[in-house]
Amino acid sequence: MIAAKDPVNDSTQAYLPDFCAASTLFIIVLVAELIAIALTLASYGPQQPFLIALSKTSFLILWIAVLGTALLCQLRPYLERAGQTRAFVIGFVVLEVMCLVVAEGAWQVTRIYGESLIIDDTHATFIIRTFAISSIVIALAMRYLYISSEWRRSIVLEAQARISALQALIRPHFLFNSMNTIASLTRTDPARAEEAVEDLSDLLRANLGNSTNRSSLKQELETAAIYQRIEKLRLGERLTVRWDIETLPMRAKIPSLTIQPLLENAIYHGIELLPDGGEVRVTGSKDDTHLSISISNPVAPGEKRATNGNKMAMSNIRQRFELAYGSKASVKIADESERYTVTLRFPLDEGGT
Repeated sequence: MIAAKDPVNDSTQAYLPDFCAASTLFIIVLVAELIAIALTLASYGPQQPFLIALSKTSFLILWIAVLGTALLCQLRPYLERAGQTRAFVIGFVVLEVMCLVVAEGAWQVTRIYGESLIIDDTHATFIIRTFAISSIVIALAMRYLYISSEWRRSIVLEAQARISALQALIRPHFLFNSMNTIASLTRTDPARAEEAVEDLSDLLRANLGNSTNRSSLKQELETAAIYQRIEKLRLGERLTVRWDIETLPMRAKIPSLTIQPLLENAIYHGIELLPDGGEVRVTGSKDDTHLSISISNPVAPGEKRATNGNKMAMSNIRQRFELAYGSKASVKIADESERYTVTLRFPLDEGGT
């Protein structure tokens, strides 16, 4: 679905599907042909072969389906701005008028070229039948779109609640350890203690005060870097983070609070369990249409922490990527014997939030 203005999330809520997409056109054509088969089965008689009757019905219905899709493809931006109820009413009227125009055109073609195209009904009967059938089909389609829109809106609201829960989720052990580290530094290195307090304040602000569902990649990486600096004070030489992200466009948009929770999981479930620590690798790449970001950490043999927090973060990220990008994005996990890697792949978008 393409973005529509919405108080919840400008990038995830839309009333109508993307009629310009090839997948949508394919589904509409497939449904149109199924309708043609059903109508032919209901009306044809032994005086005419089934395939000939089907070809006549399919020709009319497929023309209506393709032209209707093209019309909605062009009108969709306006319909989305008109609001949900108006969008459906205007869409219904436009499609109904288009059906009647096509029906009238088919009748006139039949009248002029009667030897090649044959409509058995009278003019009035054919127009009335077309109007009745199209009204039923369009009404059912609009009802389906309305239910789909409401379902999607409820999913968006649920995801928003989960995002708020994730923003409020700060592991108690992290906050406790950070405060202990800061308390220790106040006696040995007051300047670093002051920097740590500022970093912790910035991190809390990023986690608790982010009201948008998308942020720039630069903001996400800055938040993750703040978290890294705080953990570095506690873990010292045990923690190394290698950032290989030079090729990534910093203005690219990404669901907020994505990188920092993954880095936190990599440190908590990987580095902390290793007596000598290890290296977390954050790598990024891009092509013409997509970005890929991987966060990889070493695995401690025989050591494993409870995974509830990790599963919650991963489930949250997967759901937000699904809502934001649909099938155009993926969240993949590679759980190998020596390293654990999470790879995000999502469309390149450098537009505004």
